[in-house]
Amino acid sequence: MSRVLGIGLRREATAEALAQAIADAGPVDLLAVLGDKGAHPALTAQGIPLRLLPRAALRGVQTPTVSSRIMNAFGTGSVAEALALGAAGVGARILSPRKVSPCGTITTALAGQYDTGPLEEDHP
Repeated sequence: MSRVLGIGLRREATAEALAQAIADAGPVDLLAVLGDKGAHPALTAQGIPLRLLPRAALRGVQTPTVSSRIMNAFGTGSVAEALALGAAGVGARILSPRKVSPCGTITTALAGQYDTGPLEEDHP
């Protein structure tokens, strides 16, 4: 299973706070952020592949968490959850909903997609 961490971060987020948020999420294969955040200094130090999504990609993505402020601004209930789902691809689901870091500058959500290969039948 691929595990994608969607990340919303403020300008003042630090590399240390982001590293802790990533560690708290467990093993992660890919980070997903809004395209305009791709050069954020906290991201460059993480050493995990990064996928940048345009703001328009979030519009209409259904998320477990719904913030009316975020819905009005982005057209989705949670930026971090929508980023995780969008980067994880069709069929992905939220594994861990939106979490705000203790410092309040980072929001994360984890999505994944299980392999849907053929099932083996049990034979007695």
